[in-house]
Amino acid sequence: MAVRIGLSTASVYPGTCATAFEVAARLGYDGIEVMVWTDPVSQEAGALRALSQHYGIPVLSIHAPTLLLTQRVWDSGLWEKIDRSIQLADELDAPTVVVHPPFRWQRDYGEEFVDGVAAREQSSGMRVAVENMFPWRARGRVLQAYLPHWDPVPLAYDHVTLDLSHTATAGGDALAMADALGPRLAHVHLADGSGSVRDEHLVPGRSGQPCEEFLSRLAAHGYAGDVIVEVGTRKLSDAERFDDLRASIEFAREFLE
Repeated sequence: MAVRIGLSTASVYPGTCATAFEVAARLGYDGIEVMVWTDPVSQEAGALRALSQHYGIPVLSIHAPTLLLTQRVWDSGLWEKIDRSIQLADELDAPTVVVHPPFRWQRDYGEEFVDGVAAREQSSGMRVAVENMFPWRARGRVLQAYLPHWDPVPLAYDHVTLDLSHTATAGGDALAMADALGPRLAHVHLADGSGSVRDEHLVPGRSGQPCEEFLSRLAAHGYAGDVIVEVGTRKLSDAERFDDLRASIEFAREFLE
């Protein structure tokens, strides 16, 4: 089977979920990753199902509201955010929930995170794919902001999301990470980055990450997960955003074939 190429709703921010479905349909994306955030539609299975049916675009994955900017979404316990994301994914027949590792100040949550993710995968049958992050850098200092760590490779996660903008910010090697993960690599966020301290989420192929070789290796090694375009377009006009998202899917299609 061909690898499905999805569009993250984060790629149309500050546009809405409805905008993402419309753009995905026009450009021929295979599906959507829903970032659960302040857009009420992103939190409601019925509304998302209606958009999916209207545009003929399935929901491939749910990104739990575990970012700094989404801490107040579903203002509840940290595990409840993940549990609700799993429930939302299940209602939409999406096979994957993407989660970030805990922040360092979420100490109790961080200490039980690896076991908690495993328990939820076992009880729900859902893939809960923990995303690679990066150390924070400020004024020449490196801050380890995540627990158990920003790098999921040595940790006992059964499923991992590899984000190529995050590998750039971390100064890591995306190809080596993919090799080390092997079959645990279950989900990909496709973007590019220059290695800046900022998490850039550039259009793939326009900066320093080995996006071409990374995608070609996925195709050659029988990767069975989805590839989700997650690029930043917040400062662009509608026309510029459309062009960048078209360039992203064209790049992905070329090197996944």
